[in-house]
Amino acid sequence: MAKTEREKMLANELYLASDPELRRMYWAAQELLYRFNTALPGEEAVRQEVLRSLLGAVGQNCQIMPSFRCDYGCHIFMGDQVFLNYDCVILDCNEVHIGNHVLMASKVQIYTAYHPLEAEVRRSGLEAAAPIVIEDDVWIGGGAIVCPGVTIGKGTTIGAGSVVTKNIPANVVAVGNPCRVIKTLDG
Repeated sequence: MAKTEREKMLANELYLASDPELRRMYWAAQELLYRFNTALPGEEAVRQEVLRSLLGAVGQNCQIMPSFRCDYGCHIFMGDQVFLNYDCVILDCNEVHIGNHVLMASKVQIYTAYHPLEAEVRRSGLEAAAPIVIEDDVWIGGGAIVCPGVTIGKGTTIGAGSVVTKNIPANVVAVGNPCRVIKTLDG
């Protein structure tokens, strides 16, 4: 039996994002995000309700500051005590697992989606997506970008403005473009 485009997407295979099932999922998520991002400042209960409907899992005492953007939401799995500051983007065309006690500063961008290098294949509309894992107790500084397929190890700090293109081990400070380890922390 042939895989659906969503199954291909989650398997890190080339897929068509224009697939009707994926488009329906996308627009449903965008309606929920609209409710989340336009809730009044005192309507935290509304935002929490939307997050429970939108995300694949959301732990206890999680807070995401508006505005927040994602593709589908249902591929984002958050542990307990997660905080995302203003203007974070998670392109969740594949799964994004965020551990417990993770902090993300403003404008952090997490991208599972990527496009083929060959122009002819790109013109066909095919794209791919690789999962991202952010382990417990990670702090990601403002404006950092986490690229497809990356794992950031437990207890690590990613410096502001960094571009994380490869896995980063646990208990380090990593900065730059491309992001690289500059200090090992006591773990």
